Order: sequence, then C-alpha cells, then structure tokens
Amino acid sequence: MTDRTVLKISGADARHFLQGLVSNDVDKLDHGLVYAAMLTPQGKYRADFFLVPMGDDILLDVDSTLAPGLKQALTMYKLRSAVEIEETARVVTRGLGDVPDGAFADPRDASLGWRGYDGQPGDPDVDWDALRVAVGVPQSGVELTSDSFILEMGFERLNGVDFRKGCYVGQEVTARMKHKTELRKGLAQVAVTGSAPVGSEITADGKPAGTLFTQAGGKGLAYLRFDRAKGAMTAGDAEVSLVGEPT
Repeated sequence: MTDRTVLKISGADARHFLQGLVSNDVDKLDHGLVYAAMLTPQGKYRADFFLVPMGDDILLDVDSTLAPGLKQALTMYKLRSAVEIEETARVVTRGLGDVPDGAFADPRDASLGWRGYDGQPGDPDVDWDALRVAVGVPQSGVELTSDSFILEMGFERLNGVDFRKGCYVGQEVTARMKHKTELRKGLAQVAVTGSAPVGSEITADGKPAGTLFTQAGGKGLAYLRFDRAKGAMTAGDAEVSLVGEPT
C-alpha cells in the first residue's frame, strides 16, 4: 500500500515513550498489532495508526499524509528519552483469509483480514472501502479529521482505546466522554439510495442532521446528530436512513 508510511521506533525507552502518548495499551504488542491514536492535549484526533511488534523495535504504520506531522510530534515529545524515530522503506500489504507467516491480524475487526510488513503478497482486488463501510471503520482524511473525538468515531468498538492503561495525551477528555457524558453525535452506518459527494450535508425535516462520507454497496458512513437521525433523511440527491444502532 503506497498510501501508508512505516516509521520505526527504537531504543531502550520505546515502549515507555509510546505508552504515555497513545490511546491504547502498548503492552498489547506482546499479542500482535495494536490499533491506537495520538490525540491533541484537547482530546481531539491527531492521527491513527497500527503499532507493530518487530523484534526489539516497534513499527508505526500510518497514513502517508499524516506521517510527517506525526513524526514531528513524536520528536517533540521525545525530549531526553532513549528513543530513535526514523522513516523506513517498508511497504504495507493487506489480504484476506489465513494470516501469512510474519503478518498480523487486523485488530479492529476480523473481517478486515491481515496486514504484512515483510513483503507478504497482498490481495490487490479487494474493495477495502466496502469492507470498512460494512463494519463501520473510519478513515483518516475522510471520516477522521482534526475535529474528531475518537469515542464518537467508534474507537472503543474497534479496539483502539484502553481505559485502564493510565495517562496519555488527551486521556482526560476521552475518559470524561466515556464516563460522564452520553454521546449525542458520532459515526453511524446508513443505508444509501442513490449517491452523493463525500462530505454532503445530511438533512432531516429540513434541519442539518450530519454529514455523509464513504459509500459502498448501498451503505455509507455518516457523522450524525443522533437526536435528528430518525426516519428518512437526504444528502444531495441521495436518500439516507440509519442502520441499526450508531457505531
């Protein structure tokens, strides 16, 4: 996947360094990939990525458009930690079916297959957008933006946040949203008849109800105001309706 960049985090303090920065428990690397996010101090989304156990090092698999800013932020937080951060030439591959030797199951949902970092042949013909729409997985730069809160975007369901690991950047806001508030907005799967450009406003009874994003197979991902996302809605020339419970 040429749209992904793989950074290498190495050094004696690598795990401890990342543990204080990311939304998930880095010690889960002992069992495979860790899906996590780095947040701003205000608790908003900065980047999401996979942490990959690779011997004594940790690889960080991130959307290429986010990689320069993420590397800069990590370097800023490094201070005197015994940590090195460098970009690698590794290429990410993805596939379905049995996980090849050296590859890792996607921790977000079993239907998303596996990810490889050592040249494992991938499945080039898979419609990955359709798969992620089917299981409610947001994508950086589309559903996930700098205004996103990860709990509104389904990170708890997608195994991207741990509430027992202790402090990390943005943790206080995330914990407060978990324990003290009821989410009134968030990512949801919708049925879509017709089509509309990504980013189209969704309206219900003439009132703004949210935004429609990726669409595939008659379904779509939408960021909705749950109090208005009832009954028939429209987005451009498309008809939209909520499918089941918000994701």
